[in-house]
Amino acid sequence: MEQHSQWYIAAPNAVVVCIDHRNDWEFTGDLFHAYQTDPTPFSDLGQMTLLMEKLFDELQFPHPGTNERSFFPQNKPFSSHQERTKVMSDEQLLQKHGDIGTFIIRVQHRQNSSWQGRITWMEADKTIQFRSIWEMIKLIENAVDIVSISEEGDEPSWSD
Repeated sequence: MEQHSQWYIAAPNAVVVCIDHRNDWEFTGDLFHAYQTDPTPFSDLGQMTLLMEKLFDELQFPHPGTNERSFFPQNKPFSSHQERTKVMSDEQLLQKHGDIGTFIIRVQHRQNSSWQGRITWMEADKTIQFRSIWEMIKLIENAVDIVSISEEGDEPSWSD
């Protein structure tokens, strides 16, 4: 098997995102993580981030830097941490691939109501740090974009 220096899981909350289809600005695909064998499908990148946030909340890792706030009373009390058992190895996760793009996402922090971490674009064998969910989404869009448009500014890019 070919050795890829950037391909690693290295975190209990690492997720492999497989992008299978793109329709204008909508990306569809599947999420894979170590705690279930079946893929978790998503119909757009917003839904993908909500599914990942739900996983992080269940794992309680990384711990959120801010708590959810509401003007209404909460009906459900804070649930105690329930240990989840890994059912997929890192090697099995790394074998998952999307039709048009595959990314390993390792969220290291959930601070300032966003995420910070590393994203690896498996097809290019490149890893970049991201400072927010927005940057992570822009990196995914940039990677699967067939026509690359040069834009000036401080947007994240795989060519940096």
